[in-house]
Amino acid sequence: MLLDAADSQLVLVDYQARLMPAIVDGPEVLANALRLAQVARMLHVPVWGTEQNPEKLGSNPPEMRALCQKTLSKMHFGAVSDGLADWLRPPARSGGGNARSLPKHLQKPAAAPAPERAAVVLAGCEAHVCLLQTALELVELEIDVWVVTDACGSRTERNRDAAFDRLAGAGVELVTTEMVVFEWLRTAEHPAFRDVQSLIK
Repeated sequence: MLLDAADSQLVLVDYQARLMPAIVDGPEVLANALRLAQVARMLHVPVWGTEQNPEKLGSNPPEMRALCQKTLSKMHFGAVSDGLADWLRPPARSGGGNARSLPKHLQKPAAAPAPERAAVVLAGCEAHVCLLQTALELVELEIDVWVVTDACGSRTERNRDAAFDRLAGAGVELVTTEMVVFEWLRTAEHPAFRDVQSLIK
């Protein structure tokens, strides 16, 4: 199964000022995240950001915040617990109803609406904490999750790699920045191909 730009959303988790200097290969991880966000904007893929306890860890870089439609400030490690899923799914439609409707206590609860864009491409730090917990929460909601490994990081390689092993075991697709970008494009004839190619080189 290939990623489709028209069916994707991008979520960038916690690339914060006080955290990034401690991340293994931090500059490369951040550069890949920014490339993903730039390409997503070119291809009309929604981009969301999160920040863990920003008062203590600082904000995401300004250039990343500028590429995100919204940035979620959170205290839970998993962003779904602080409302990320509400951004990824369309608002539920009200049932309306009339005098002949069943009483509330006899009605079936409405199912959560499926995302209009079913694939969530996820990248962030730390891979074994906030990224992992956010990804697993999304999997529990039956959302297709794709984690961009070269745009993720932890303070140690062991923790980062353990996160990838666990995510793969949970059915998350593990991909790289270039895999995502070229699957979104699909063809060298795409109108944005040259602009995207200049970001990747």
